[in-house]
Amino acid sequence: MVDIITKAANTAPSKRQYEWQKMEFYGFAHFGMNTFTEREWGDGSESPALFNPSDFDADQWISAVKAAGMTGLILTAKHHDGFCLWPSAYTEHSVKSSPWRNGEGDVVREVSDACRKGGIKFGIYLSPWDRHEPSYGSGEEYNTFYKNQLRELMTNYGELFCLWFDGACGEGKNGKKQEYDWEGYYALIRELQPNAVINICGPDVRWCGNEAGKCRKSEWSVVPSSMVDNEKTAEKSQHEDDAAFAKKVDSTDEDLGSRAVIEKAKDCVWYPCEVDTSIRPGWFYHKNQDRKVKSLKKLIRIYESSVGGNASLLLNIPPDKRGLIADADVKRLREFGEYLRNTYSENLAKGAAAHSDECEGVSTSGDMALTESGEEFWKPADGTEKAELTVDFGEKVQFSRMVLGEHILTGQRVEKFGIYAEKKGKWIRIFSGTVIGYKKICKFKKTKASKIKIVFEQSRVCPTLSKLEVYR
Repeated sequence: MVDIITKAANTAPSKRQYEWQKMEFYGFAHFGMNTFTEREWGDGSESPALFNPSDFDADQWISAVKAAGMTGLILTAKHHDGFCLWPSAYTEHSVKSSPWRNGEGDVVREVSDACRKGGIKFGIYLSPWDRHEPSYGSGEEYNTFYKNQLRELMTNYGELFCLWFDGACGEGKNGKKQEYDWEGYYALIRELQPNAVINICGPDVRWCGNEAGKCRKSEWSVVPSSMVDNEKTAEKSQHEDDAAFAKKVDSTDEDLGSRAVIEKAKDCVWYPCEVDTSIRPGWFYHKNQDRKVKSLKKLIRIYESSVGGNASLLLNIPPDKRGLIADADVKRLREFGEYLRNTYSENLAKGAAAHSDECEGVSTSGDMALTESGEEFWKPADGTEKAELTVDFGEKVQFSRMVLGEHILTGQRVEKFGIYAEKKGKWIRIFSGTVIGYKKICKFKKTKASKIKIVFEQSRVCPTLSKLEVYR
C-alpha cells in the first residue's frame, strides 16, 4: 500500500487545471445594476431602467486588461440582485428590459467577443444567490432555473476558461433557504464546457481565504480531499455575512498541505489556490474611490506574493457608469504591466549551464531546468529527497530575484530549499524558502556572482525543477 506522503507527491493537476495555472494572472469585471445604484449587494428590486451605460466599450476593457499583462477576463453575468447582463429567456430582469441598446444589447456577447478578438480567454461568474427570482428558496424549481441560465451562458458564448461561483448569501436566519445543487451544476459544466475550471465553490480551484490579496508562506496545491466540499455545503453557502463565512471555511487556515496535515488525511487531491482582490476598496465602481486605486507598489507586492507564491491572481477592475474602465484604473494597469515587462524580460540564466550530481539521466539532467518548455525538467532518482543544482553563468552577473518552478505534471514535492551564491570561493546563503509549486518568485538583496546553487533540503520522494530564471 502506497503511503499518503508518496501519494501526495504523485498527485498532479488535470489538464484543465494545468492550462488554468499557466494563465497566472487574469481579470474580474464586476459590472451590473450595482454600478448604477452605488451598492455592492443589490436587493433585486432595482428597475432595469437604471441600467444604461452611455459609452459602453468592451474593447476598451480588453485593452486595459492586456496592458497589465492579464491573460483572461471573468465577467459578472449575474450578481446577487439577479439582473442578467444577457437577454436570458428565463427572466425579464435583464438587459432586454433596459434602455441600453434599446433593449437589444448583450453585455456578455460584447465582452466575450472582445476577449476573443484581443486574444485572451473569457470566463463567467453567475451568482447562485438570486434576490430577484421568485423561485429562489423553492429547492428543485430554483435549481432548474439556475441550470437553465448556466446552459444559456455555456452554449451561446463560445469556449469558457472558467465558471466562477461564490457561496454568498445574506438572507439571514429568517431568510429564504436554498440548497444549491452543486453536483448538478458541476455535471452540466463538465458536459458543456469540459475544459473550463470551476472556481471557489468548485472542485478545480480553491479560494485563498481572504480578499486582501494575501497568500500563505507555504501554498500547497495538494491538500486533503475533504477540502473540496468545504465551501459547497448548504450550511456554508447560507451564511449571514462575509465575516462569518470567512471564519467558517477551512480555506482560511494557514497550513493546508504540510506533511503533518497530509499524514492525518484519508486521501489527497490537487486543489490549487486563487488569490482574488480588487484594484479598489469596492468590487463595483464608486466614483468616490477614484483616488483609492491600489498603488503600483501594492499591486507589485500582491502579484509577487500570489503568482510568485504558487497561486493565480484574479484582479478585479470594475467598469464605471459609462461602461468604461475608469482613467485612474487604466493608468495604474498600464504602469503595472510596464513594471512586469521591464522586470521579467531579460532572463540572465538563458544560455547558462546547470549541473547536478543527482539526476536520472540525460533527459532529466540539470540543463533541463533552464529550458523554456514546461515539459522538460531536472529530476534526481526517486528516494533522493535532498539534492543540489548548480548554475554557472560563465561570468559574474548582478541579480536580485530568481523564479523557480516544479514540474507539477508529476506533482508538487519541494518542502524546503535554499539559494546560495558563490563569493570568493564560498557559498553564501541568499534566500530560504519552503514550497515552490508551479511558480516561486524569490527576492533578495542585489547579488553579484558567476555561480548560484539551489539546495533542496526537504522534499517528498524527490524534487523536480522545470523552471529556473534569474533577473536583475
